[in-house]
Amino acid sequence: MSERKCLECGEILRGRSDQKFCSDYCRNTYNNKLDVDTKNLIRNTNNRLRKNYKILTELNKSGKTKVSRLRLYDRNFDFNFFTSTYTTKAGKIYYYLYDQGYLELENDYYLLIKKNLD
Repeated sequence: MSERKCLECGEILRGRSDQKFCSDYCRNTYNNKLDVDTKNLIRNTNNRLRKNYKILTELNKSGKTKVSRLRLYDRNFDFNFFTSTYTTKAGKIYYYLYDQGYLELENDYYLLIKKNLD
């Protein structure tokens, strides 16, 4: 039978036959390296969604508000990040970040709305 080695550091393993790591440190280090690019993408996307949601929530205290594109840009709102869309029969597209939404209006204005989830 060949010697079993830690998947992270290569240390010879002693103990259980199904053991893969010599310590919790090596197990955590090994697992943190897996799919690091995917984890970063997901974390960065969620951070951007969270920031956009916070901006809409702060600007839309009443549940329905009209704001300028410039006001959203000044707060670093990123129009590329949203969680869903809704297209009306008239073809207007509402973009949502969870329950906070916005609709592009004329003259660089946006209607901010809060969807009632009841």
